[in-house]
Amino acid sequence: MKKPAPFRVLLLASALAGASVTLATPTLAHHGWTWAEAEETTLQATITTISLAPPHPELTVTDAEGRDWVIELGNPRRTEGAGFVDGTAKPGDAVTILGNRALDGTAVMKAVRITLNGVNYDFYPERIDA
Repeated sequence: MKKPAPFRVLLLASALAGASVTLATPTLAHHGWTWAEAEETTLQATITTISLAPPHPELTVTDAEGRDWVIELGNPRRTEGAGFVDGTAKPGDAVTILGNRALDGTAVMKAVRITLNGVNYDFYPERIDA
């Protein structure tokens, strides 16, 4: 049996490494805060859908102008720790969201706090401007 040429082995290894980085990029896209504006923004909206499923629980909301937004909450542990659990909110509820908007101008926001019926749910209390 003929051994593969060292160059081919190196080429194959490089291709596999490149593919794994490329495939992982979407997964890493919203981890951390580099994709979001530094300044916090407040958005008043109405919940249309709720998903508490990993990797990031999220809400879809509609603002006063009729624009739909995706609101990314904390990871499941942070979301539960903030007290925002199944049954806390429902579609049709009015919410105020404090968070950081996407840099690319899309209607995506990472929530730091959600206020619902006068109750604050702080997903990232350490990030809330004093």
